[in-house]
Amino acid sequence: MYAVIETGGKQYKVANGDVVYVEKLDAENDSTVDFKVVAVSTDDGFKVGAPYVDGAKVTAKVLDTIKGKKITVFTYKPKKSSKRKMGHRQRYTKVQIESIEA
Repeated sequence: MYAVIETGGKQYKVANGDVVYVEKLDAENDSTVDFKVVAVSTDDGFKVGAPYVDGAKVTAKVLDTIKGKKITVFTYKPKKSSKRKMGHRQRYTKVQIESIEA
């Protein structure tokens, strides 16, 4: 059994016990969160929602909030001696999928 969830403007294919890094969620460590289910596959078949599947629920446990790898952003304007260098580290939430109910 697996499900396709939506969070942070992205979709993830998850199964029970999977550990997934999603966009930062406003949740404490060791708390549980519920995700919107776009599609779910069970023994009975495959259900797709419009836009979400009715009665389906994916519950996950928040393990940690971390920062991703640092990227460098460099902008400049040619022939104007104008340049700017910045860095960015995206924040992620590490979650473990506990249950999928369809």
